[in-house]
Amino acid sequence: MNLTDTVNLLIRTCRDGEEGFRACAGALPAGELRATLERHAGECAQAADELKTVLARHGAEPQDATSLPGALHRGWVIATGALSGGSEHAILAECERGEDVALRDYHIALEQDLPADVRQVIEHQLEGVRRNHDQVKALRDARRG
Repeated sequence: MNLTDTVNLLIRTCRDGEEGFRACAGALPAGELRATLERHAGECAQAADELKTVLARHGAEPQDATSLPGALHRGWVIATGALSGGSEHAILAECERGEDVALRDYHIALEQDLPADVRQVIEHQLEGVRRNHDQVKALRDARRG
């Protein structure tokens, strides 16, 4: 993958994460858990914007869209929430699956030959993805029925 393809993959991943966290948050009643997922959605949006800026700085055109698999996953989250009566455990399990995909995509990106400034941004964002993943997993585990 070239620089443009690699960074655009991560922009889509971030937009999928943003929309996924929003869908999960929307399946929950107001409260601390919902606020946490909404905060993660905002972090994903900021990461996508940062990547767009990095790509533009390198003279490439960022693509700011979600992916078809991401849209299907969000639909599944909504259906799972409705079918399970909004089980926090089930909703958080879907959030974790989305973060598993994000971790995979960030690792794929870091396998590419990237300029140092781009690699630094991606490595920093990967720390945030790991943190989100671990928090969602801990929240999910705490709600096992």
